[in-house]
Amino acid sequence: MSVNQTRTSAPKAAAKAAPKSVTEAKSGQKPFPKVSADQIRETFENGKYPYDTKLGRKEYEAEKALLQAELLKVQRWVGETGQKFVLLFEGRDAAGKGGTIKRFMEHLNPREARVVALNKPTDEERGQWFYQRYISQLPTEGEMVFYDRSWYNRAGVERVMGFCNPSEYLEFMRQTPEYERMLTRSGIRLYKYWFSVTREEQKRRFDSRKDDPLKRWKLSPVDVASLSKWDDYTEAKEAMFFYTDTADAPWTIIKSNDKKRARLECMRHFLSTVDYPDKDYDVVRAPDPLIVGHASQVIHNADHILGASLHPDQRRG
Repeated sequence: MSVNQTRTSAPKAAAKAAPKSVTEAKSGQKPFPKVSADQIRETFENGKYPYDTKLGRKEYEAEKALLQAELLKVQRWVGETGQKFVLLFEGRDAAGKGGTIKRFMEHLNPREARVVALNKPTDEERGQWFYQRYISQLPTEGEMVFYDRSWYNRAGVERVMGFCNPSEYLEFMRQTPEYERMLTRSGIRLYKYWFSVTREEQKRRFDSRKDDPLKRWKLSPVDVASLSKWDDYTEAKEAMFFYTDTADAPWTIIKSNDKKRARLECMRHFLSTVDYPDKDYDVVRAPDPLIVGHASQVIHNADHILGASLHPDQRRG
């Protein structure tokens, strides 16, 4: 039985007999079906999306409102206790990072939560230590900062498009685990989210942007060039996970073919890791294991990973 069949073929009698949870009663959302460890592993290793249909608008809006109310509780607690949060949102172009950040921020107080979306470095910034412009954006006490792309530009687009040289790339890979260890041990709560989209869905979103006058600004020349470099970006992603998925700063994978599910499950993952007052455990249950995973499920100990972790210009043969 396939994963998709498992999700859609629950017996009707069992569904009628099962009592509704508080969350289901509030939002109408059905509980996640039970899936095996093999099914979870399969859906991440084969790169396929586990759902046949997208989440409905009514269910999405109801669940989003509940989760956003929990985010407001977190923000209040962050301000009262002086916590510092950094959330990085990475992924291929058109993977849904910006839309997810927008839903995180939708009802938060902008004086205590902000988005960092840096443009390409200036001449002055190119002469600085690579991390310098990102460090200047780090939070103070009581603040949450959302990075719409981050220092990981070097591990992805800069490597693939040739915007950095091999020495700069390899030094980035050496320094990043130490840099992130310093951040977390200084008291910053660091989250690294990778939004994973299939090749077909990425192309569909690019085509949609091209034909929509309100979205054309999102489609840059680098985005268009990335369509022909899918395998290069896959290789770069696996190398990045190999070097930078650490105990201090692990990667969390969000399968994002369905943007609505991705947004909800990313919020739910974040909330599930924070112990804040008045937490509603019926709303903040464990995220869907078919949508939210970790880096080891993606690289799955590939034999080529050591070779792939080299900058392309440094390979032999």
